[in-house]
Amino acid sequence: MLKIENLHVSVDGKPILKGIDLQVDEGETHILLGPNGGGKTTLLMSILGMPRYEVTQGRIIFNDRDITHMTLDERARLGIGMMFQKPPAVRGVKLAQIADIAAHARGNNVAVAAVAERLNLEEHMDRDLNYGFSGGELKRSELLQLICQNPELVLLDEPESGVDMDNISLIGNMINELLHKDKIKGRKVSGIIVTHTGYILEYVNADKGHILMDGRIVCSGGARDIFDEVRLHGFGRCEQCQ
Repeated sequence: MLKIENLHVSVDGKPILKGIDLQVDEGETHILLGPNGGGKTTLLMSILGMPRYEVTQGRIIFNDRDITHMTLDERARLGIGMMFQKPPAVRGVKLAQIADIAAHARGNNVAVAAVAERLNLEEHMDRDLNYGFSGGELKRSELLQLICQNPELVLLDEPESGVDMDNISLIGNMINELLHKDKIKGRKVSGIIVTHTGYILEYVNADKGHILMDGRIVCSGGARDIFDEVRLHGFGRCEQCQ
């Protein structure tokens, strides 16, 4: 599915990632933990292909294709999608329009109205994209677009941040469904989730966890084991592993 080899990435000329090696197999869900500024979001943005994130060394392989220098649009068409931590607000573009585009971009057969209803977004579909949305509404809007895109690789940047407990339950259950709904049919969706609180682990059955510090993965293991270690001891022990 996804293989990252010795990835070095700079943003505005500043080195952020300093030799990332990571493999996410088909159907696996991985979580990323680490202190602020460690490179977690940069890693997701680099996989997605955001222009500011310059790959200076290494490769990103997705489904046996080298996508290191592909554009964001090309990667989206291949099946990579992301739920942003702070998505932009856009005047003049309705949420319904973006959802419809996502639903048809890859020949998907997604019932947009039904997904919007499950996410309690029916009254938001004719509003400007993310404009004036609360924290929970922003997350549900992002999730609607992601579900409509129906990606093979899901990138989630702090899906529980800025969200109350009711929304965490709704969002967490929908993310879990997105990651696991087609496994019986043989289609396996993979995911990488950046989390600070770990609340998402109450809803998503993650396989592996990694701690990213100073642009490097310093610890890896079972998702719950890694999170419990950080919860009990912080990142202090990980600093000793570098």
